[in-house]
Amino acid sequence: MSVAKKIWTYFVIAGVAMFAALSYELFVFPNQFAPSGLNGICIMIQHLTGFRVGYMSLLINVPLAICCYFLVSKPLALRSMVYVVTFSLGLLLLDHLDLSAFAYATENGTSKILGPLVAGINMGFCYSILVKASAYSGGTDFIAAIIHKMKPNMSFFGMNFAINTMIAVSSFFVFGYQMEPVLLCILYAFASSNVGDRLLRSGRSAVRFEIVTDYPEEMSKAIITRLHHSATLLPGKGMYSGHETNLLICVVNKTQVAALAALIKEFPKSFAVMDQVSEVVGNFKSLNDQGKQVREMLDHGDGQTL
Repeated sequence: MSVAKKIWTYFVIAGVAMFAALSYELFVFPNQFAPSGLNGICIMIQHLTGFRVGYMSLLINVPLAICCYFLVSKPLALRSMVYVVTFSLGLLLLDHLDLSAFAYATENGTSKILGPLVAGINMGFCYSILVKASAYSGGTDFIAAIIHKMKPNMSFFGMNFAINTMIAVSSFFVFGYQMEPVLLCILYAFASSNVGDRLLRSGRSAVRFEIVTDYPEEMSKAIITRLHHSATLLPGKGMYSGHETNLLICVVNKTQVAALAALIKEFPKSFAVMDQVSEVVGNFKSLNDQGKQVREMLDHGDGQTL
């Protein structure tokens, strides 16, 4: 099963790379702007010299991937290379196809921001899949991983911001001294980062209940049998009345909030405080609403990421 999952993961990474290449052909290249990351630099070089992004991406990312292979993580570098090579070859292949009927260009579209906005949303989706597969999209990610390995205290976010700022400012001069490419670059970066973050959080977020009750055994049994979750019992004491009580801590899925709230109401003088949990990690089985184990679809390699 692990070998099949690993092969499937490589196919998923390759599929995501082809989707990203198609997104560039349809929404980035026709709209005369440089997206965030090192691909933005490649696009500006293509605009000035005609040297294709597909070739430039390989020239930049292959040496970086080799460094990442020896300095950071071999599985991570190999997975990332699958993305980089497929993305670059996808761009070179799509260059020979006439996609003008499907491309959204600034010149003939109804809005100048729709192309970059959709491109950013698409890349946010791609980033979320790559993170789950323990892979990078190349460029800035490789550089950040290598620098972080050598200097752990250096901020990845600060460096990434500096690179994107440089790309946005440079695009002003490259694309005819106009502010529009600068704003489109910022819009692209905002859309991709926010969509990627939301997609990652949607699969990991949960809700934590802290339940005060005099019926810990009965309530725990109900939680286990009905919601297929467990709970942690802590002794408690009401400071106003001095009454000895119990505190149950339970983490459930968002879809189970109403069911747990209704369950708590079945036990007299029981109440709970709930709050959002951004992520739950640990060595445990993940169960769905029917109590069946949720199996990971993608292999995570050695799990090394930034």
